[in-house]
Amino acid sequence: MAKAIEQAIETGEHLIVQAGTGTGKSLGYLAPALLHVQGSKQRIVVATATLALQAQLASSDIPNALKAVAKVTGREPSHAILKGRTNYACLLKTRDGIVDDQDTLLGGADLAANLKESKADVESVLGAEVLMLRDWAEEQLKAKGLADRDDAPTHSPRAWGLVSMPVRECLGVQRCPYGSECFVESSREKARGSSLVVTNHALLAIDAMHGGTALPEHDIVIIDEAHELVSRVTGAASDELSPQTVERVAKRALPWLSDDLGLEFLECGDILAAALEDSELTRITAPCSATTAFETIRDVSRRVVTGLGSKGEKGKKDVDPEQQQAASAVKEVFDIAERMAALGTNDVVWVSERERFGRQAQVAPLSVAGLMRERVLGEATTILTSATLKIGGDFNQVAGQIGLRKSDRLEGERHDPDNRLAWRALDVGTPFTYAKQGILYCATSLPNPRREGITQEALAEIAELVWAAGGRTLGLFASQKSAEVAAAHVRKQLPKMTILCQGDAQLSDLTKRFIAEPEVCLFGTVSLWQGIDVPGETCELVIIDKIPFPRPDDPLMQARQQAVVDAGGNGFMAVAATHAGLLMAQGAGRLIRRVTDKGVVAVLDARLVKARYGGFLRASMPDFWMTQDREVAVQALRRLQEGRG
Repeated sequence: MAKAIEQAIETGEHLIVQAGTGTGKSLGYLAPALLHVQGSKQRIVVATATLALQAQLASSDIPNALKAVAKVTGREPSHAILKGRTNYACLLKTRDGIVDDQDTLLGGADLAANLKESKADVESVLGAEVLMLRDWAEEQLKAKGLADRDDAPTHSPRAWGLVSMPVRECLGVQRCPYGSECFVESSREKARGSSLVVTNHALLAIDAMHGGTALPEHDIVIIDEAHELVSRVTGAASDELSPQTVERVAKRALPWLSDDLGLEFLECGDILAAALEDSELTRITAPCSATTAFETIRDVSRRVVTGLGSKGEKGKKDVDPEQQQAASAVKEVFDIAERMAALGTNDVVWVSERERFGRQAQVAPLSVAGLMRERVLGEATTILTSATLKIGGDFNQVAGQIGLRKSDRLEGERHDPDNRLAWRALDVGTPFTYAKQGILYCATSLPNPRREGITQEALAEIAELVWAAGGRTLGLFASQKSAEVAAAHVRKQLPKMTILCQGDAQLSDLTKRFIAEPEVCLFGTVSLWQGIDVPGETCELVIIDKIPFPRPDDPLMQARQQAVVDAGGNGFMAVAATHAGLLMAQGAGRLIRRVTDKGVVAVLDARLVKARYGGFLRASMPDFWMTQDREVAVQALRRLQEGRG
């Protein structure tokens, strides 16, 4: 892997590397990357999907690699961790306490009095958290730290929202009274002075969308956890608009607006609410009451932005911070409404229902391939790596989704220096022998899964498998409801066993207990399919209740499938099956995390074998020995328990 990356850096060819669990892929790319920046003036950006991997790189992998490079070369390359703006405390917020009028923040004297009266008071707790974060930010400033949220004292999301600044509402270095001390600017300055910069997929996407303003100039990009890239870039390029948002932003702007314009803007929230109630929960493809509402919000918010910009501004440095932040919030509403009203061919706009807050409008890019091809792959040598990139046994599906075309792929010794988008692919394998360490059991005797929920036959199968494994089970379910029903059933059938279910407590706490107590089971949904690393006897059985196809009524997935069909392809295979194959690979990958691990992956969906696309999905998963015989799986699990006895 290191040799292939070294070659890609030298030739400028893009590279996709599948590096199975246990490969040590972080060191596989850090070694050639750090050696390269030692001998050149180039800068390399490493982008990860999760904060967990970013933290692992910062605390362990990078320091180890730097020490090794220093031993070889005598010099240690510089590096920096760069995150999005809201990950750092804002001194304007912590010192001046500028807050949204929807939030209640107690002053120090009020807080002290209230704490004496009622320690359980929610606002008092919030106030205490904010005061603690304010003190912490000042300590970080004195210590020349960055006031990074990951290093902050324990706090609630709401408290952090009161000490951090959304991108749109930042006054900018020149206008902010604390611009010279800004933590965000300090982090960016450190990144500009570093040879290796570690960031995340979202910031990479924002940099691509906004002309390279988020990251320092760089020549090479290494994208780790690349299987998540499309969803993360899609998320960064998506927006939503709700009646509550419009009303909240309108209230912020009211102090600086005429009565007529302020009332007109407030009424936009009601107009949007009525239009959304009149709409179907599906994609919007033609003018309707919803698009009329978007146009109204667009036109009114444009006038509001103009009004806010013309009042009370005596000079660029003499500006009311609250007024400018209100103007920025209105400008964001304008931009979203304008995008939704346009119904662009490259966007998907739809109406969705939220459980607590009612309907909202959403917009997302139909594809991120063009953005990635032009603004990332077209501007820097790009290396993408993950344990799961060969979907259906091939790299082409993933490559196509990120903008790499099959016609640009290079094989063998062939080299094309004139093609800036030429790419290669490599599977470096894994240290695991999956066929000897694990069994893939497909329950072909069960009826196909139903949309209404998990079947009684599947519940009985789950209980028997959990019994055979003596607990030690990670249950991956297609829905939260199915996870809860399964947990309740197994608790009833096996009362002596401890079954944890996502939602019972914080997921981090449940995971810690699952790891610490081997005989405990953990059932959950999508957030458990990826990222959880549980080696050893704690996890000897992984149950997958249903092939995780996207919801058939998901407007974005429907639109992407139709786009493939319109281009002459197979929309189901290119979008739905590829999505499912990726998750099946990730889910099954939870079983074997070390060379000594053994166990069973049980898929309770007969379509994995019986459907025409079953082979495609199986080719995406680790190469386990396979059986359709329940007794074989049960006996294998029992033998693992007896071996411990």
